[in-house]
Amino acid sequence: CRRQLLPCDGGFFTQTEHLRERLPDGMKSPSMKPFYITTAIDYTNAPPHIGHAYEKVLADVMARFQRLNGREVYFLTGVDQHGQKVQKSAEKAGQSPAEFVDGVTKHFTALWDKLNVRFDGWAATTDDRHKRVVRAMLQKLHDCGQLYKKSYSGFYSVRQEQFLTDKERGPDGQYGEEWGEVVELEEENWYFRLSDHVEWLKGHIRSHPDFIYPPHRANDVLNSLEGTPQDLCISRPIERLSWGIPLPFDERFVNYVWFDALSNYITFAGYMADECGNEGLPKFETIWPADAEIIGKDILVPAHAVYWPIMLHALGFPDDQIPKLVVHGWWNVKGAKMSKSLGNVIDPNVLSDTFTPDGLRYYLMRDIATGYDADFSDERIIMSYNKELAGGLGNLLNRSINMAQKYRSGVLTPGDYDDEINQALRQTVAEAVPAYLEKMSGWDIHEGIAAAWRI
Repeated sequence: CRRQLLPCDGGFFTQTEHLRERLPDGMKSPSMKPFYITTAIDYTNAPPHIGHAYEKVLADVMARFQRLNGREVYFLTGVDQHGQKVQKSAEKAGQSPAEFVDGVTKHFTALWDKLNVRFDGWAATTDDRHKRVVRAMLQKLHDCGQLYKKSYSGFYSVRQEQFLTDKERGPDGQYGEEWGEVVELEEENWYFRLSDHVEWLKGHIRSHPDFIYPPHRANDVLNSLEGTPQDLCISRPIERLSWGIPLPFDERFVNYVWFDALSNYITFAGYMADECGNEGLPKFETIWPADAEIIGKDILVPAHAVYWPIMLHALGFPDDQIPKLVVHGWWNVKGAKMSKSLGNVIDPNVLSDTFTPDGLRYYLMRDIATGYDADFSDERIIMSYNKELAGGLGNLLNRSINMAQKYRSGVLTPGDYDDEINQALRQTVAEAVPAYLEKMSGWDIHEGIAAAWRI
């Protein structure tokens, strides 16, 4: 095959002619809809860390892979800018919530630019287009009886912004430190009839084994659905939380995080765009459902695997329009989860400055299996950069170019000579390309890298 080096944001890649002929059957159709990929939107109460970087690079790598294979792609990412934690952080900083989130958002956009994460759509929950759709969705659910108001008394996690039940208590009967400050609270709020749809969700999970990747995560979801299902509180009184989207049918309340943040996956894909007068968005019917919504395992249950599909179901989305969830693990440090209190948070900006953006991207993809946890290692990132990228790929490329210039004036032509070494190389390449395609298509990114390295 003839090969051509093509410029790509942040480096070069080799495109091989006839590559598309070797694609898995499910990726060949020229009439196939665009590949729609999203990530979780990042909460703007603190700057990004290595976990944020991993998720966005993972999505960007898959988007590039799909484009290289001739697939049109719509890649959406963004920021979650509303909520009580943002309001409190802004007050502490002596700023308005709008000023505060704008400042934090710049940290995220600067990092994505630095790491060459090239998204097509940007989701910001303060965008007026998003607000209009969220209000229209809430009104639709209210009109069909899916929302109701009641008073509730219970224990409330200030950090997680939610009421807690006995299921969240530890073995000692206390709420764990992951919930932060827990206070007893009684207030009136609006609720979504989540419990009406739990049996549907159980059936959907069992009948759609590709709904969640990796598949074993589906058991976590089914286990969370055992017991008596409860309805979902979707509002906060405006006197307690003013930084949010007012409910269209009761403006004494603002929408709580779920219908605001989770809805970004459809609002910025063009859902209800005509009804809401939104412009500059894709045609919803041409790109939905999302082929992959990439999220961390900590927000799988209940947000993305329970609330989100049930929200869509209640809005009238058919089963084949429920998007696929790709669930990634955590980057730990010596087996411990990164946290500010432990002082072990890894700054991707520092790593990028040390190892270059491409060096960091490569390490993040090669050293973790998608869906599982991994330990960040200074030694391993140094090894991957020095031995594999510089000493392996860089050295091979440098020697090849120098020899081609020195002995062939930079022009290579076919020759008649052949031997066992040439035959073995051709066989290696012939086997590596389909193996690479298969692994990448199945989200085994580290195995796809290994297949490419065999060449």
